[in-house]
Amino acid sequence: MSELFEFGKAILASQPFSTMLGTELEIFEPGTAVLTLVVRDELKQQHGFVHGGVVSYLADNALTYAGGSVLGDSVTSEYKINYLRPALGEKLVAKATVLSSGKNQAVCQCHVIAIGGDGERTVAVAQGTINKVNQKI
Repeated sequence: MSELFEFGKAILASQPFSTMLGTELEIFEPGTAVLTLVVRDELKQQHGFVHGGVVSYLADNALTYAGGSVLGDSVTSEYKINYLRPALGEKLVAKATVLSSGKNQAVCQCHVIAIGGDGERTVAVAQGTINKVNQKI
């Protein structure tokens, strides 16, 4: 495993919300990040879909990981998400890539995919601006 990947895993382990949800880091390399989440009943809303807040969280975190892979310590400045269809399945996969980056900012895109018995379906697409943290927060 690369030093960057090990660093990414340590960051994820230090996020109490991510650990509570059971988020896993699958890929973390320059310009790319993939986070996964096993779907549990506690993550669903009243219609049986994964709650939009969970889908949004996963996209946001993947976007920031992708941006952070080229910027270093980073936070989300803004992001937008489009829900394409209900998130149904056994696992969610958020694949994020850097579209453009500079010294202090990166614009990233993320596709959230639900994996289930009927295959894979993209359930959401997000885009965000990620900013390097230049000072202690």
